[in-house]
Amino acid sequence: MNYAEQFRQLAPLLPGRHLDWLEALRRAGEARFATGGFPSPREEEWKYTNVAPIEKKLFKPAAGESARVDKATLERYRLPEAWSLVFVDGVYAKDRSITAGLPEGVVLPLAEALERSPEQAEAFFHKIAAREEHGFVAFTTAYFRDGALIHVPAGLRLEKPLQIIHVATRPDGLSVLRHLIAVERNAEARVIETYIGTGSASYLTAAVTEIHLDENAGLEHIKLQIETDKAYHFGGIYAEQARSARLRQHHAAFGGLLARTEIHSELGHGAECELDGLFLATGRRHLDTHTLLRHRAPQAISRESYRGIAAGRGRGVFSGRIVVHQDAQKTDAEMSSRNLLLSEDAEIDSKPQLEIHADDVKCAHGVTVGQLDSSAVFYLQSRGVDELSARNMLTFAFANEMVEKIRPDSLKHQVQSALLAALPQADIREDWL
Repeated sequence: MNYAEQFRQLAPLLPGRHLDWLEALRRAGEARFATGGFPSPREEEWKYTNVAPIEKKLFKPAAGESARVDKATLERYRLPEAWSLVFVDGVYAKDRSITAGLPEGVVLPLAEALERSPEQAEAFFHKIAAREEHGFVAFTTAYFRDGALIHVPAGLRLEKPLQIIHVATRPDGLSVLRHLIAVERNAEARVIETYIGTGSASYLTAAVTEIHLDENAGLEHIKLQIETDKAYHFGGIYAEQARSARLRQHHAAFGGLLARTEIHSELGHGAECELDGLFLATGRRHLDTHTLLRHRAPQAISRESYRGIAAGRGRGVFSGRIVVHQDAQKTDAEMSSRNLLLSEDAEIDSKPQLEIHADDVKCAHGVTVGQLDSSAVFYLQSRGVDELSARNMLTFAFANEMVEKIRPDSLKHQVQSALLAALPQADIREDWL
């Protein structure tokens, strides 16, 4: 049995089967996936990431209702000051979610929205992701089970963050989600996506988030990926920014055996986009971050700053591309990728790219891949710190510069805890931070 055969059997579980427009998208996605499958290293954008292990194994979605997740696991990752939507194995868990006080109609589970207000979902679904051609996007289009529809009306500023928590519980399980975030003119929101797993089982999570920002809208989007050591993860974040819209996105990846996240945005006139990220590839992890920013109109500003750490036999990948179109005069774009290798067998591939078709622009990029500064290690040793502790302190400091940018503080401390847990032989106490 292959994926196409499996999901034809599970078709009655997929939402929106009564909607012609969605059925057409599903059929097109299924045909695209059936023809091309998952991406291959033969494709330039996937040359460093081989997903063959995913193809060799048939992951299976939950056949019925989602599994139960104990309260302690959720409370460990749930932010106390945020609303939360919880998804377990790809299915919305209403009894575990906290939505009291949310303005009416701002948030709906996508499966429910397709029943209650399908016209709203149709307005945003697959409008940006359709520009992506590879197999993972087609896979999620055809086979998604649920997700979140977040629609912030004009002029509204959400007073608290909204957290989407996804928990994977099933061995060999498959979770496929599509999230839609639409922020209308002059509105603002903060959305946090948290991906975790229980136990040590192997499973696959595939999630695509589409972000639509209207004129002068603002969104802070944060993704934390701390799944199990045997997990596979694909995440796509695809955004479109209208005139003067502001997007700030932070991505932290510490988990998974093989994980890739794509962050793409198209910038309109005077739009602002800030991307920050950190990955920590320990053991045999393979963590891949791919960004693409298209400046399509004048006077937009973009800033990218990513840091990577690889230890053991871990491998990290950062591929960042900025495209300045012909009409995008007065573009101001900068990209930075700094990377740290902690062992001889670790590897990081960093590939920054600028593609400029306008003549009045200010663009720059820089990349470094190296080891800890021996003089800095010696300095700490001269102050009475042993060598191992000195190296751990410098490694944590290198990573923590990115973590310090995260808000709210409860999420920052959560990321710091995950970072300390993932760092090899770290001996820094949380109460020192």
